[in-house]
Amino acid sequence: MDKFDIIKSLLEENRSIRRFDFSKKIEYSTLKDLVELTRFCASGRNLQPLRYRIVSSEKECKAIFPYLAWAGYYKDWDGPEEKERPAAYLIQCLDTDLIPDCLCDDGLQLEAITLGATALGIRGCIIKSFNMQKISEALHIQQRFKPRYVLALGYPVEKATIVDLDSEGDIRYFRDSEQTQCVPKRSIDELLI
Repeated sequence: MDKFDIIKSLLEENRSIRRFDFSKKIEYSTLKDLVELTRFCASGRNLQPLRYRIVSSEKECKAIFPYLAWAGYYKDWDGPEEKERPAAYLIQCLDTDLIPDCLCDDGLQLEAITLGATALGIRGCIIKSFNMQKISEALHIQQRFKPRYVLALGYPVEKATIVDLDSEGDIRYFRDSEQTQCVPKRSIDELLI
């Protein structure tokens, strides 16, 4: 497999997963290795203003879970049950002593981390809807570090796949009859202008 096909394969596998095997822990050193991937990402003005708080203890994982919102399109689902919760989290924070906004760095770094995780058999869910103040308090994050995203990580117990966007253009992800999470994507022809 050439490098292009490897990247394409990782991108196809890199779907948001919301149900994990909580009993399978992720080593702190593995989480640190995933964060290290961000060192190799492009950075607006090369400021590198993002920092990460690793959350891997069961106590801290339980402490922040109530402050996360899960899967906006699943109206009747409040998130994974206890045995299917993430084994770890990375809290992406902006160092506001360096800059008030990070431009494009946040997305680039989250993609690098989730691709690295996918290569290791770990999956993630990037969460933007969360209570920033409560998470900062629960984890004793200094005020200068503003949480931007929470990345939930673990070994998946659900499957996710890409499906073609239907003729009505409904972009909402859904679970099929076998509980596989289906993620509609536009065709290449729709992406070109």
